[in-house]
Amino acid sequence: MPDVKNWQINRPMYYPYEEHHPRRQFAFVFNINRCIACQTCTMACKSTWTFSKGQEYMWWNNVETKPYGGYPQHWDAKVLKLLDEANPNGQTWSDGTFDGQTIFEAARKHYDADGHKVALGYLPADEEWRAPNFSEDVSTAYVGGALGLSKEGVSLPEHKTWFFYLQRICNHCTYPACLAACPRKAIYKRPEDGIVLIDQERCRGYRKCVEACPYKKSMFRGTTRVSEKCIGCYPRLEGKDPLSEGQPMETRCMTACVGQIRLQGLVKIGANGEWEEDRYNPLYYMIRVAKVALPLYPQFGTEPNGYYIPPRWVPRDYLKQMFGPGVDHAIETYQVPDRELLAVLQLFRKSQKIVFRYEIKEGPKVFEAERFGKKFELFNDTIIAYGQEGQELFRTTVEEPIHVRDPRHSNSV
Repeated sequence: MPDVKNWQINRPMYYPYEEHHPRRQFAFVFNINRCIACQTCTMACKSTWTFSKGQEYMWWNNVETKPYGGYPQHWDAKVLKLLDEANPNGQTWSDGTFDGQTIFEAARKHYDADGHKVALGYLPADEEWRAPNFSEDVSTAYVGGALGLSKEGVSLPEHKTWFFYLQRICNHCTYPACLAACPRKAIYKRPEDGIVLIDQERCRGYRKCVEACPYKKSMFRGTTRVSEKCIGCYPRLEGKDPLSEGQPMETRCMTACVGQIRLQGLVKIGANGEWEEDRYNPLYYMIRVAKVALPLYPQFGTEPNGYYIPPRWVPRDYLKQMFGPGVDHAIETYQVPDRELLAVLQLFRKSQKIVFRYEIKEGPKVFEAERFGKKFELFNDTIIAYGQEGQELFRTTVEEPIHVRDPRHSNSV
């Protein structure tokens, strides 16, 4: 197979499958800084898609506590260890380019030159799937004074004792390892939106997809003896949900988010597989312009289409391993957002319908200060969101409106 271009690692890479690209790509941004781990997204997905017999251990959406949590347990630590063993001390970045080996390249070079093992991976044991909340709210080791009280305390930009919540669904990767690994060719990307699906009639339950997916988002169902995974709620994306009025709609996990941390969209893909410039699509702006949202473990090589605004209180070396070399820029940009970014961040969870374009109408300056050594200005701009056909979906302001209740009805609801 010829090499493919992976923009997330800034170089061509080996991919053991024929390259195909959709017309538009399902993608999303999660703002880790806002998540409270209420698990409302998890239960929204569970009650919609995986509530049947044989799906008890299936959590297509989960929220896990880092650095110690994970579902299945320690999934990322195990994959990273395999990569480091395949390429000792070589999994490094230089000027934004990944110099190490992806899961495809490591498998090709070190394990099976004939291509029978297309991606470096492992098959989780049954007990690893049984605790989706393993190590929930568990932080790094705490070193304090007498009675466990710290003499110095903690403060931003980085806590000495820390943890954060990582929200996860299938990344519907550009170069899916699950798809490449399936001997039955039962896995495919939809040409209209890039969602990765498993054909239940073709699947024979070999679990090669489970082994190959570095994010472990393909799951085996014992009652039917086939694998299943997140389907991106594609009926909602197609506008078939009664509430959507025929317009593309966000997934169940996105719309249920209490913390307003999730924003889903569809990005345009050119004939060469590159993102087409779409300057006022909010996902394109945050990922390709502001560069405040980063992919999860880009060094795996799958080019995931899930992006994260990194947590600002976590040690940078840990975050760089998880999100790549753009972490410093992303956090510094998020901590002192410019006028446009601050407005775009207001789009999160204001509507169930997918935002395809935004427009900002400038408002008055209401605040000015210095933050982290930089000048910060707050303008009460109005941001207008538009749908697929150019129709206005909603408009909101940077400052949340304050409504004073009539004192005659102070106890009414």
